[in-house]
Amino acid sequence: MFQRELTFIERHWRILAVLAWALFAAWLLYTKWNNVIGFVLTDTDDNMRMSQVRAWLNGGQGWYDLRNYKLNWPVGADIHWSRLVDLPLAGLILLGRLFTTGPHAEQFAIAVAPLLPFLLLIVALSLTVRRLVHPAAWPLAVVCLFFAGSATGQFVPTRIDHHGWQLAFLALGIAGIADPKRARGGAVLGIAAALSLSIGLEALIYIALAGGTMVLFWVAERDERRRLATYAASLAGGTALGFLAFASYANRLPVCDALSPVWLADALLGGALMLGLAWWSPAKWQARLGGAVVAGALVIAFHALAWPHCLTRLEGVTPEVQQLWLSHVREARPIYQHGWRTALVILALPIAGLIGWGALAWQRRGDPDLLRRTLGAALPAVAALGLLFWQVRTGPAAQVLAIPGAVTLVALLAPLAFAAKSGVVRVLGTTLAVLAGLGALVPLAIDYVAPPKPKTERDRIIAKANSSCPSLWAMRPVAELPVATIFTFADLSPRLIAVTHHRAIIGPYHRNGPAIVDSMKIFRGTPDNARSILAKYHADYLLTCPMMSQSTVFVAEAPKGFYAQLAKGQVPAWLDPVDLGKDSPLKLWRVKP
Repeated sequence: MFQRELTFIERHWRILAVLAWALFAAWLLYTKWNNVIGFVLTDTDDNMRMSQVRAWLNGGQGWYDLRNYKLNWPVGADIHWSRLVDLPLAGLILLGRLFTTGPHAEQFAIAVAPLLPFLLLIVALSLTVRRLVHPAAWPLAVVCLFFAGSATGQFVPTRIDHHGWQLAFLALGIAGIADPKRARGGAVLGIAAALSLSIGLEALIYIALAGGTMVLFWVAERDERRRLATYAASLAGGTALGFLAFASYANRLPVCDALSPVWLADALLGGALMLGLAWWSPAKWQARLGGAVVAGALVIAFHALAWPHCLTRLEGVTPEVQQLWLSHVREARPIYQHGWRTALVILALPIAGLIGWGALAWQRRGDPDLLRRTLGAALPAVAALGLLFWQVRTGPAAQVLAIPGAVTLVALLAPLAFAAKSGVVRVLGTTLAVLAGLGALVPLAIDYVAPPKPKTERDRIIAKANSSCPSLWAMRPVAELPVATIFTFADLSPRLIAVTHHRAIIGPYHRNGPAIVDSMKIFRGTPDNARSILAKYHADYLLTCPMMSQSTVFVAEAPKGFYAQLAKGQVPAWLDPVDLGKDSPLKLWRVKP
């Protein structure tokens, strides 16, 4: 039964995968169309990315100069990103300008740009499922993405920052590990890792695990030396090219939070050692294991001795920045600090995937090559699940890496249910098997068994402020003022500089720790302290958004602080109110000299 359909799906998977992407993309565009029209970039990073691309395209800023001069003017704020993600966004803007005006060209770009890595993600997941599970099972991976909200949310229109590309390259690397063709698989993994490093270090742990997996493949099977050699060459060469092409002026220093001489040297040394191991390849596995241990120890010792300052957290923030700012970033908290409902929704798919990966490994235990590739592809998924108990920001990666395992679980459970004699059992059992295997059963059951509590009036006010203050209509009266330096919340600054011609002081970016501390102290300290800090940054205006999430923190933690006084209407004489209209959710004051 269904053999003809399965054969069709298997044979024409490339065309069908692209078609599935097109349909999925159309649905995402439909659901986010209002955001595209309203130029709603909901994340601070998306606004900063747009500001960065504009400075390059319109402002004549250099390719390697990634300081944002609309923050902390005239010095600028150093941003640790690279130009790699700017390229498709800038290309789409230039393409859009061929047939429409500037603003509409940007709308076109923010609508399409996130969908490009989404295509790569679908293809990469399909390849992994075809290679490890079944050649015709890949459509289940696409279906699974509907229930992987944390992951799919990184590819929706207007989500233009680098996170989608990082997930796509991570999935591509897993497809390389799963590739039965050793030389090709190693090259794909190395290239994906190099591109990921060129963007940022978010996937560094997974890249390290993948590198270790390539070495262990070689230890277990001498013939894996071709995979190891192509991986080593493509990783070292690709990382070197990525550094030359995309490392900013700031990243040419030995910084720890981006591709810099630190990680370039590690990649070159590791690549050279792995090439040496592949060339050596002794017959006995014990000798290969000993060589691998020595090579790993050399890389670790080199990193520790050459870059001791990079043995701590990559952000390198001070305890004060950690206390005042980073500790309040929700995505930087472990999953158990987000409430049971949120935790279960995020964990459902990774746990289902983990079970599926285990079942798949058990199925492949009789084929050493297939078992090896299955375990290698599963290892990052296990790590991602564990990392959720460190920071919840690993949720999208945990969901993406869980999908091949989840597909396996469906492939095992659904046929058992479908074989039942009763038609009701077949339909109900198959439906439950699919939902359970794809990690969707738990979130659906939670909403049915324990519906979420209605939002309080306070919750609704905060949500309204979070959405209305960054809106174009709210920012329009501010944009009509002559260009000035405006001090505002760190979470509002990127939006301010993205939709107006004004300058701001600081955004939520860890390299600018002293300014972040100053911004926290302004709102938590005394009015006199606030005035001196505003003078330090030559601020012309002070802009706030009452009841925005960040403002509630200031009131809660400093109930007698400067912001809490402003919220009560206690405005010092050195601030003059600026009328933004009676319906404006924003509050603006001119700072008197």
